[in-house]
Parts: sequence; C-alpha cells; structure tokens
Amino acid sequence: METKKKRLDHDRLERIVAEARRNKQQREQGYREQALKIYPWICARCGREFEGKKVRELTVHHKDHNHDNNPADGSNWELLCLYCHDNEHSRYLDQEYYEEGSADSEEEAASTYRPFADLEDLLKDNE
Repeated sequence: METKKKRLDHDRLERIVAEARRNKQQREQGYREQALKIYPWICARCGREFEGKKVRELTVHHKDHNHDNNPADGSNWELLCLYCHDNEHSRYLDQEYYEEGSADSEEEAASTYRPFADLEDLLKDNE
C-alpha cells in the first residue's frame, strides 16, 4: 500500500518537473525570438558576427541576471556568443563569491607582504 502511494507521489513529481521544463523552454523561446528580431546578430562582447545555422550559438543574456525580467523593448537583454555568455556568468559567480568572503575594511584586505622590500640591499651586496 505504501509503495503505491510513493509511486503516485513520484509520478506527480515527474509531471510537475516536466511541466516546469516545458514552461521554461516556451518562455525562453519567446524572448530569444524577440531579441533576435531587435538586435543585430553580433556578440555584444567579442563582436563576432553570426548568420545561418551559426545563430544558434548566439544566446540572450539578461543584464540583471533575472530571467523573468523580459521587457518587450529588450532593455534587459544583450546577445552574447556561447563563450562570452559563459564567461559573463563565471565572472558574476566569482564576484558573488568574493563579496561574501571579503574583509570588513579595505585596509584589512590589503596584503602587507612586500616581496621586493630588500631587493636594493641585495643588489648592493652583489656589486
């Protein structure tokens, strides 16, 4: 009896996930098509031009990183190639990581190590 209930719960969960994926795909398809009509098929970062089948390598990047913010005028979008898009998101994640672990003040965060502090003395000794 309990396994039947687990199976029903699992089936229900599978349907919910499948529906969410379909909705996401439809939503993305809508703003992608709009962005491709508004903007030239050029990566906004590296300037690479796309045409024909290569247009599939052009992605829509949300400037504010909110994929639900899709104004009709495209003001939150820019077209980026796959490589620049990955780079942009990596930089964003790095920024978040370092902001979380940053020190309270800039003075504490600054390095006090001076690798060339005694270089002048060492050079004088060699002469």
